[in-house]
Amino acid sequence: MKLRQFAVLAALLVAASASGSGTHPSGPDIPARPIGPGQVVGLHGLSGAEFGDSETELTRRGMLRTAADTCGTTLAGHGTASPIFVDDRLVLLWLDDPMSTPEGITVGTPVGEVLSRYPSAVRLHAPPRTYRFDGLLARDGERGYLFLHDGTAVREIIAGYADWARRLFDEGYGPC
Repeated sequence: MKLRQFAVLAALLVAASASGSGTHPSGPDIPARPIGPGQVVGLHGLSGAEFGDSETELTRRGMLRTAADTCGTTLAGHGTASPIFVDDRLVLLWLDDPMSTPEGITVGTPVGEVLSRYPSAVRLHAPPRTYRFDGLLARDGERGYLFLHDGTAVREIIAGYADWARRLFDEGYGPC
């Protein structure tokens, strides 16, 4: 990966992190809200924006928008999903509440429930003395979900290519 591409990726990760860094439910005692089908993100992506789609094509189709109150682009009709592109391809979606996985995992879901729904998820530990969350990486082939958590409940969800999700976790992420 060229230095320019790495810099672009790092900037996008920062933007995606900040756009998903609002106030979240405070823990597993938060009652679940019904999840509509338009709010479910599968391992293919979202309706109209699948992993591997080009940024150019998504822009041409009117799927990307930039709002004044976000650090980067969001998907039209899915304001709580921030796309992350590498080499003009959609590789990750940074999901905010109320987005959900098909298994019903959303921000605020207890970590134990994530592990029961994704028993093969790999535990990832944030570096000591940082303000980063620990993670659970649930892979299904080349794609997966990265659940960032505080030890009790999910705080952030990233979906997409599992290798890019792992790289995001390893290299860090931060606000705008």
